[in-house]
Amino acid sequence: MRFGLFLAAALMAASSVALADETELGGEALRKAVAGRTVSLATPLGALPISYRIDGTMHSKSEELAHYTGSTQDRGIWWVAANKLCQRWNNWLGGKSYCFTLRRQGRSVQWTRNDGLTGLATIRR
Repeated sequence: MRFGLFLAAALMAASSVALADETELGGEALRKAVAGRTVSLATPLGALPISYRIDGTMHSKSEELAHYTGSTQDRGIWWVAANKLCQRWNNWLGGKSYCFTLRRQGRSVQWTRNDGLTGLATIRR
């Protein structure tokens, strides 16, 4: 619960107004954008890198956020459905599934979670 509130506050603080040149990612383009890459979420305590593996699994590790997440690392699964990036951690966020709309804004990506939370991230190789 603490991690969810922290992550919500952190990512809302990092969110920005959508730019005119933004591109919404969906379907196969969305899958290709994240599969085999690391997406780093911006938080006040530093980046939270999430590795999205090609096989539909994901992993993240963060010593800095362990106080909020309850552990230094977690694993989960991800998939694309209805033009959204969906994911479920094994432990973090109570193991609940969330889906995200991603909009590319230059080198950044603005995400909107299905419960309305928003934030910024970068996609790395």
